Amino acid sequence: MEMRNTTPDFILLGLFNHTRTHQVLFMMVMSIVLTSLFGNSLMILLIHRDRRLHTPMYFLLSQLSLMDVMLVSTTVPKMAADYLTGNKAISRAGCGVQIFFLPTLGGGECFLLAAMAYDRYAAVCHPLRYPTLMSWQLCLRMTMLSWLLGAADGLLQAVATLSFPYCGAHEIDHFFCEAPVLVRLACADTSVFENAMYICCVLMLLVPFSLILSSYGLILAAVLHMRSTEARKKAFATCSSHLAVVGLFYGAAIFTYMRPKSHRSTNHDKVVSAFYSMFTPLLNPLIYSVRNSEVKEALKWWLGTCVNLKHQQNEAHRSRRSSVK
Repeated sequence: MEMRNTTPDFILLGLFNHTRTHQVLFMMVMSIVLTSLFGNSLMILLIHRDRRLHTPMYFLLSQLSLMDVMLVSTTVPKMAADYLTGNKAISRAGCGVQIFFLPTLGGGECFLLAAMAYDRYAAVCHPLRYPTLMSWQLCLRMTMLSWLLGAADGLLQAVATLSFPYCGAHEIDHFFCEAPVLVRLACADTSVFENAMYICCVLMLLVPFSLILSSYGLILAAVLHMRSTEARKKAFATCSSHLAVVGLFYGAAIFTYMRPKSHRSTNHDKVVSAFYSMFTPLLNPLIYSVRNSEVKEALKWWLGTCVNLKHQQNEAHRSRRSSVK
């Protein structure tokens, strides 16, 4: 009879080993992560501080940046601590927290990207009716619904995954706890849960993705009928940025959660998980800032405000020193 694991901890085997090549890769990944955290935090700050960006589109974008910051913070600190200290143990509670937040944030982004697609549809196809079609009330409701649906999925996955008994093998060949990886270690029949999780992921991914494709199909038809070349370029620029984010996010998510079990590979899982949990959050602020003149103007205004404030502080300091003398 197979012995069950009595230790409360799992062991995360991690993404890197201690060869020189992997040490260089670790430093590169940490640089990307820090840049991602800075970029998304700056995006949230700009949208919060600049009144010109107080629109539904930028509010949704700030929520996307917030989800990306939380996604990176859920996985990377533990991964980095494991690599630097050599202590790769993670408790069942810690594993449950990661399993909860990953679907919460990933599922939330799925529905949030659909809300952003609807926002672009309303702005491009019905510009005169935009304030009615995309009111602040509707924007807030869609944002709350995105968070709640993601949280419901995360809670179900965390509770179900940790309810299984785990046997002698308690080493997770990954750098964070993820439900599809962890259930492979269970010493019980997990087929019902895996089938239910597959159906849930299909719905969480394909329903919003279908809404996004429908929205952009209508947008493309409207753009092609525009007489103004300038308006057509602006619409293409805004929508292509969003489509780039959608393609990157959904490509990684579909590869991770919708592949048949027979096609799964541990190394592929690690690479794709690293892509959507570390690299995609970096690309979001870059794509939206580089292609968006309003964000650039907000950044210039904020930098100018910081420089003026620093100058005023220096002048006040000089004045105080002069008065003392």
